[in-house]
Amino acid sequence: MFKTILAIGGHIGDMELTAGGLMATNAVNGGKNITLALTAGERGNPLHLTITEYRKQKIAEANQFMKMMNGEALILKYADGELPDNEEVRHEVAEIIVKYKPDIIVTHWHSSMHKDHNRTHYIVQDAQFIAGVIGNKEGIRHYAPVYFCENWEDDQDFDPHIYVDITKGFELWKKALQTQWFVMNSKDFAYYDYYTSLARCRGALSKKQYAECFNVLTHDKKEVRDEL
Repeated sequence: MFKTILAIGGHIGDMELTAGGLMATNAVNGGKNITLALTAGERGNPLHLTITEYRKQKIAEANQFMKMMNGEALILKYADGELPDNEEVRHEVAEIIVKYKPDIIVTHWHSSMHKDHNRTHYIVQDAQFIAGVIGNKEGIRHYAPVYFCENWEDDQDFDPHIYVDITKGFELWKKALQTQWFVMNSKDFAYYDYYTSLARCRGALSKKQYAECFNVLTHDKKEVRDEL
C-alpha cells in the first residue's frame, strides 16, 4: 500500500542513502515521498567547488533525486555543522509535518559521531510532539510515527528492529543514488558500495532479496498477545 513518507536528515544525502530504498519502493507503489534536509551538507565540498557552490549543487542533486521518487526535496537555511538546538528549528519541522501530513516519518538514530545527526534525532521527536499535540500556527495538528534509519555514522546501540522489503524499488534507488556526487565520488567512504551491499545483507537475513532496517524507541518495542 502506498504512503506519504517524510524523511528528515541532517544533510542532503543522509535519507537518500538510508531510506532511499524505502522511498523508491513507495514511489513504485504509487506513494509520495518528501525529504527534509535540515542543512545542505555543503562542507563536504570537493576541491573544485567552494562551499557556496557545493551547496547549490547539493540542492540540485536533492531535487533530481526526488523527481525520481515521485516527491519533493525541502532544505532548511542552516549551515552544515551548525544546526541549532533550539525551538525555532523544532517549530519549522513541526510546520512541515502538519503541512505534508505524512503517514510515517523516518530520521536519524542518535549519533556519537556527527553532531548534526544527533541533533536531528531529538529535533524530530520534539517536532513530532509539537505537530501532534500543539499543532502549527493555525492550530492544525497532525501525528505520524517516527522510525530511525540504519546509518554507519549512527550505529551506536542501533537495533535493526524492523526489516522492510525494498526489492521492488531497489533498481530505481540504485539509479537515483547516482545523482549524488559524494555517494559516487567520495574518497573517504564507499557509500554506494556499502549501502547497496547492506541492503542485500539485510535482505538475506529477512529472506528477501533486498531490505532496509529501521529502529524504534524502547517504549514502542512491545507486543500485546492474549497467549503465546
